[in-house]
Parts: sequence; C-alpha cells; structure tokens
Amino acid sequence: MVSAKAVLILHGKQATNEEVRQAVMARREQGHQLDVRVTWEGGDAERYVEEALKTGYDTIIAGGGDGSVRDITDALMKSGGGANLAVLPLGTANDFATAANIPVPPEEALALLDQPATAIDVLEVNGHYFLNMATGGFGTEVTTETSEELKSMLGGAAYLLTGLTRFTEIRAAQGHFQGQDFEWEGEFMALGVGNGRQAGGGQKLCPDAVINDGLMDVAILPAQMDLMSGLRGLFSSNNGATENNGNGEQEGLFVRARLDSMEIRTPEAMYLNLDGEPLEDTHFQIKVHAGALWVHLPPDIPLLS
Repeated sequence: MVSAKAVLILHGKQATNEEVRQAVMARREQGHQLDVRVTWEGGDAERYVEEALKTGYDTIIAGGGDGSVRDITDALMKSGGGANLAVLPLGTANDFATAANIPVPPEEALALLDQPATAIDVLEVNGHYFLNMATGGFGTEVTTETSEELKSMLGGAAYLLTGLTRFTEIRAAQGHFQGQDFEWEGEFMALGVGNGRQAGGGQKLCPDAVINDGLMDVAILPAQMDLMSGLRGLFSSNNGATENNGNGEQEGLFVRARLDSMEIRTPEAMYLNLDGEPLEDTHFQIKVHAGALWVHLPPDIPLLS
C-alpha cells in the first residue's frame, strides 16, 4: 500500500534539522499529508505510535538512528500493528538503513513512501521487539560505551576506536545456545543475532542475512583463537564469512546458524544489545515473527530474499 497519511516521529536531536524541514515541506507541497511529532524524553515514541494508530495514520516514519527504528518497531508490535513503517536515517551508524540501501538525503528517503510496502520479519527477545540485530559479548560493551561526542566526530569509526582503547580489558563470555538442530556451548568474544546484516557502526556480523525469510542469522565468535585474529574478525568488513549452508558450522572465524528461534543461557548476567537497547539477563528466548511488519523499502535490495 502506498502511503496516504503519514506521521514522522522525529528524534528530538533533529528538531532543528533544516534539511528535514525542507523535505517535509516539499512532500506536503506534492499533496501528501505528512505530520511531524518530536520526541523529548523516554516513552514519547511509544505514545506517538499509539496516538497515530488511533488517529488512522497509514505510515509511521522513524526519523532518527537504529534506536528510533527499534522504539517504533517495538511499539507497533505491542500495539498489534495497523500501520506501515518507513525510515528516515538520521543517526550516527544507521546500520539497518545502510544495509537496506535507504538513502540518507531526507527528501530521497521520504520518496520511498511512494513505493509499496514489503512484509518483513521482526525479532523478539524476552518480550522486546527489534528490527535489525542483537549483539552480545565484547562487541556489545564497545557499542554501549562509545560516547555520543566521539560518534559525532568520527561516525561509525568511533566504535572501532573505543574497541582498541579497551583492548586490555577484553574478557570472553560463557554461553549455551540451543535451537532446532543447533547447539553450541563455550566461551565467546562476540555474538550477533541478525535480522539485518550489520551493527555497531558497520560490523557485518551476519553478512548473508535477509529480512523476509522467517529466520534469524546467528554468528558466534569463539574465544579459542588468537586475540588479534578475533579482533580483526570482529571489526573487519566481511568477518571471514562464507555462504551459510547449515546450522552450527564453523565458517572462517565464526560459528554460524540460521534459525526461527533460539535460547541462550549464561552463568553470569550478560548484556544483549537490541539495536542500542541493552537488555541484561542470564536467559534469553529469541524468536522470529515472520512477515510481521510492512516497511517501505527500495526495490530489489540484497536484504530481501
């Protein structure tokens, strides 16, 4: 369905973004209804989604980074849906938008509202919904602790710099992973559970993932390796990946699997970062909701099967 009545939920940091303002005005001049709501504090995005659904908007646009996309996806899923999602990438990394080839210029991104929406999968962890990727282990610590000032100056490279400064503090995590025809247990440096392909400013932990196959891509970086090789694997562009033809196979540096659900248990509390939201627990239940959300995307992108 091509959008007829849309609302842009804009991250508060972008309230004075003149390029966004011009793109919104241009859209309106073309005869489209596009309203704007600006977030100020936690919970605003969820409240605006609820109001938009009650008011009958066709499309809700997430104007911000991956965290904004997560917040609005979570709110849509918990509300039972009823509106399409579009993305106006305005964050530092924009990992989902980058992998989905969503253009950065606001006017071009908003033009995707004229494309029919596509049904894509949504992942759920312990009752929390997200669209792109969950990460655990050392990579999660790097993403969580990278300062906003550093991200503003260096963009995605800030995550790599933070990781290098934390080099002497690297400590492996312990976990037990289990899904259909898949089980792995041991120490690991990093974990990626991907609906999308990359996180943390460009770390392509799940380079072959697609968002409409009903499956999550799992990438585990075991700790039983040379430390420098592990770091190169974590921050390199391809992560030593090869085509994934099965579950639980070691591919390059990573153990990889493709599953519709998975359970993780850890002896110590671990942070699992859901597109910027750190979730701490020792037991994570992850599942895929196939085709649960309709999203305006460019046609013929690699993320679609």
